[in-house]
Amino acid sequence: MKAFIKKELFHIFRDYRTMLILFGMPVVQVLIFGYAITNEIKDAKVAILDQSGDVLSSRFVSKLTASGYFEVDRTLDHPSQIEPAFREGRVKQVIVIPSGFGTDFGLQKQVTIQILGDASDPNTANMLKTYTMAILNDFQMQELGKQSLPVDVKVEPLMFYNPELKGVYMFVPGTMAIILMLVSAMMTSISIAREKELGTMEVLLVSPLRPWQIIIGKVIPYVALSFINALLILSLGWFVFGVPIIGSKGFLLIEVLLFIIMSLSLGIFISTISPTQQVAMLLSMFALMLPTILLSGFIFPVENMPTVLQWLSNLMPSRWFIIIVRDIMLKGSGIAYLWKETMIIFGMTLFFIGLSIVNFKLRLD
Repeated sequence: MKAFIKKELFHIFRDYRTMLILFGMPVVQVLIFGYAITNEIKDAKVAILDQSGDVLSSRFVSKLTASGYFEVDRTLDHPSQIEPAFREGRVKQVIVIPSGFGTDFGLQKQVTIQILGDASDPNTANMLKTYTMAILNDFQMQELGKQSLPVDVKVEPLMFYNPELKGVYMFVPGTMAIILMLVSAMMTSISIAREKELGTMEVLLVSPLRPWQIIIGKVIPYVALSFINALLILSLGWFVFGVPIIGSKGFLLIEVLLFIIMSLSLGIFISTISPTQQVAMLLSMFALMLPTILLSGFIFPVENMPTVLQWLSNLMPSRWFIIIVRDIMLKGSGIAYLWKETMIIFGMTLFFIGLSIVNFKLRLD
């Protein structure tokens, strides 16, 4: 028994893949979960529409930025600039300071400050509103130390794109990204790896079919199934949960198809470097499932993560796809606002197709 246990330990230590699963995955998961799963706000980008432009409003903006929770991304000059600022996707909140803010505050009159949030991500919008109101209350108490009478500062919150802060508006795009990634990438990689593992790939390679025909024949069923899944998710979101599709439905379906093709190309690449189904499944789970959930901004805001994880999130195709789907469905954005995200996914598609072609071999080793 002692010799047998010793033999098993040597067998485990010699297999680098087993060691990676035993010790690598727990470390990576703990680090990702520890840093990514957070409800704290840090350096959230906001825009300021200061219609007063006096000393008191400047002090309030300085206190807002000094808190460390907010970063002023831009200063607006007119209310008409609010909607384009939200559509660009960088600004999560706009704070509107009314004209005569300092004068009314000094005369003990009622002062109204508007807090406008991008509620396409309702959790983030609600947290930003709460933080802003807390800073405003602290600012009011600080300034009241110089006043003999209390000042009534009223806050008017207004949520764009999702006034009721429904969580399902956020979960429909994220769920679609996860399902399409799993069905397209994971199932494709496992399917091709199974042919290699069972030895049937050799039969296909000596058949009259060319290699590109074999690959296309393998992936077309998953394109159809993934597209049906996407239509099903969109239909459930629309008819059951009332999630609107404000933008072009045709443009949305084109983006969905592009993401499916990208996921399939990623699955093919995983299959070319996986000798068995088990390895393909582990690579798919490790490289697709957890990052899609944790680093895509689906549940946890990317802006709150450490810089390293923000860089890694840029490599997640699902992050850009979720932005595209949310903006089309909730904001009605078109290619003019989403060209960058579209080009990133298109570039990733070409990248994975190129790697797959390089790794694909006509003869098995």
